[in-house]
Amino acid sequence: MPQQTDARVARPRRFLMCRPSHFDVTYSINPWMRPDKPTDNGIAVLQWERLRNLYLGLGHQVELIDPLPGLPDMVFAANGATVVDGRVLSARFRHPERGPEGPAYLEWFRARGYATREAEFVNEGEGDYLVVGRRLLAGTGFRTDRRSHAEAADHLGREVVPLELVDPRFYHLDTALAVLDDDEIMYYPEAFSARSRAVLGELYPDALLATDHDAEVFGLNAVSDGKHVLLAQEADHLIRELVHRGFTPIGVDLSELLKSGGSAKCCTLELRGEPRK
Repeated sequence: MPQQTDARVARPRRFLMCRPSHFDVTYSINPWMRPDKPTDNGIAVLQWERLRNLYLGLGHQVELIDPLPGLPDMVFAANGATVVDGRVLSARFRHPERGPEGPAYLEWFRARGYATREAEFVNEGEGDYLVVGRRLLAGTGFRTDRRSHAEAADHLGREVVPLELVDPRFYHLDTALAVLDDDEIMYYPEAFSARSRAVLGELYPDALLATDHDAEVFGLNAVSDGKHVLLAQEADHLIRELVHRGFTPIGVDLSELLKSGGSAKCCTLELRGEPRK
């Protein structure tokens, strides 16, 4: 296990977020979504605002994309694209209910001069593509088409490591694995196939492993700047272990958005690099 360290360094980040002005659970495309369960849009907006203010208070930049009526899940900005070195691979959603989100996010990037590529195959952005140093961990099994991995490698210029998800509760990679730093991750082993667990064990032998409870409260749907880790406040084990490893965990309450199967990372798309105008 890595030694505890006080030398963790927070690096300023740029994030894209979308206010949950139209958030609701009106359909079900994952095991967490129950349209018969009431939602409170006002609470969702308040919880989202607190997350945004935490980022700003930590010195990060937050840009906003306008929410569109009829797209209640557009708040989950991480699914909208993948951005590396100023290059953008657009999202193409598996379920038609979210289909229009891909073009909406793509237009936002095009209007700002990013080098964009419109995806041919299904991929759900940073929901299934997570950047760890020079690697791109690539989830598949429920949403993102494995054929999309070649598109990502070609356009984003990173080595792609496929990882197969096998538990439908953790349908996106960012619900089962979080990036802590350029060479550190935490993940829930049971969410992955045996082969993918072996790959993760070889690449990241000192990874922080989540418990069942950590995973079920979406503790792995977390955002790290290299020092501060924003994650579900109920993820007690992860919080203790992060402190032991020298990180500063910050518990957040996004219980309303969790009704749609998303937490801090789902709400946050990292903008890596400047537009290539």
